Amino acid sequence: MDMSVVVQILMLVVLALMITGRTPLYITAIIGSTIVAIVAGFPMSGKDGATIANLVKGGLNPVIADMTGVLLFLGILEGSGFLAVIVRSVIRFGIKIGGGPGICAAASTAAGIMGMLTGYSPPIVTGAIAGPAAIKMSCDPNQTAGTLGHAGGLGNFGGFTHPTQVALIATAGIGFGAINIVGAICAMTIILASFTRMYFYMKKRNLLLSRQEIEKILEDFKDTDSRITSFKAFLPFILLLAGFVSGLPIFIVGMACGVVVIFLARLAPGKGENMMIEGLTRMAIPLVATIGFLFMSGVIKNIGMIDSIRSILEPLLNISPILVMLMVSIFAGIITQSYSASGALTIPMLTVVISAGADPLAACVAAAGGSALTQHFLTGGPVANLPTLIPVCEGSDLKTANRFQRPSILCGVAMVIVFSFVINLFA
Repeated sequence: MDMSVVVQILMLVVLALMITGRTPLYITAIIGSTIVAIVAGFPMSGKDGATIANLVKGGLNPVIADMTGVLLFLGILEGSGFLAVIVRSVIRFGIKIGGGPGICAAASTAAGIMGMLTGYSPPIVTGAIAGPAAIKMSCDPNQTAGTLGHAGGLGNFGGFTHPTQVALIATAGIGFGAINIVGAICAMTIILASFTRMYFYMKKRNLLLSRQEIEKILEDFKDTDSRITSFKAFLPFILLLAGFVSGLPIFIVGMACGVVVIFLARLAPGKGENMMIEGLTRMAIPLVATIGFLFMSGVIKNIGMIDSIRSILEPLLNISPILVMLMVSIFAGIITQSYSASGALTIPMLTVVISAGADPLAACVAAAGGSALTQHFLTGGPVANLPTLIPVCEGSDLKTANRFQRPSILCGVAMVIVFSFVINLFA
């Protein structure tokens, strides 16, 4: 058997282990890829060519600097209390516009915003308060839990620090900005769909609260720190997003917005800097994942596996590379039920699709969106997602709550499909 075939089969074994989740994800990616590279005959070091040292250096993508800027900003936003005010403001807004359904949608959005910055969106953080409150407002328990459980899509697809998100952005070479805006719109489509379904379900049954009842509930969600207004809390976050959109260096933007928080919160500069540095404690996992996944991607490319995949899928790639990327990403999300594990399929496929002529941004939207939004389709996600909401939403059960989620998730996936093709068409 030809050695190139042997190493490609060995790489498939590594990818299969990552997908099944039976071995540690990042150790498997890094050690497995190293073994494949050694078997393929790659030297450990050298000035030129595909050496293991050069492939590792290839994992040091500029997107790591962007991620550092975001985490510096997160540290001061959280330490100053601004993030807590943002979360409470979002929840109050949701209650005002939609009562029970509104608090569910708002709490899901608030947890998602936290996840955008941290890479992890535990819906129980806001759901522990919003779930029982919504049920007291006559919301259906399963609809309540299902809507609260949509936070992960916003945190993953709209965010800046999830390991797979960062690795996909680095692989596509596009940087933060447009991908985050598209991701947030698609993820918010899911939350909005569930809110709409809840709202009209309750309206049909005359269960919606009166304005007086809503005002009474709002009293429980007043800000505890009168020094931090909603305007103050949101301003640095809005400036950060504006910096992304305008194409400014994210590392500098994150640092500058952190200084704005220090000024608005009237913190001592030294204390504010310590809070910013504290944000970098969250960098370990995305840093290891980014370097590891890009190293793995480099090995896959240099052993000829990308060419093999391209030749197998050539008929479909000739029709539509974006369609292929969407199919692979959606399949990976549903089967693995994990945005992290789906990277074993989506990252190498993204390279294939871009080399076949797809626009990098469109391909990245397809690669990230498909799996980020469908990972919760079958069961509501892993242990830390919908299952954590069932105990706090009295009267709910996992199966029924997840069944409520599915039509809304499909709405979000439809938006991913539309954005992918439209961006590719006008690129």
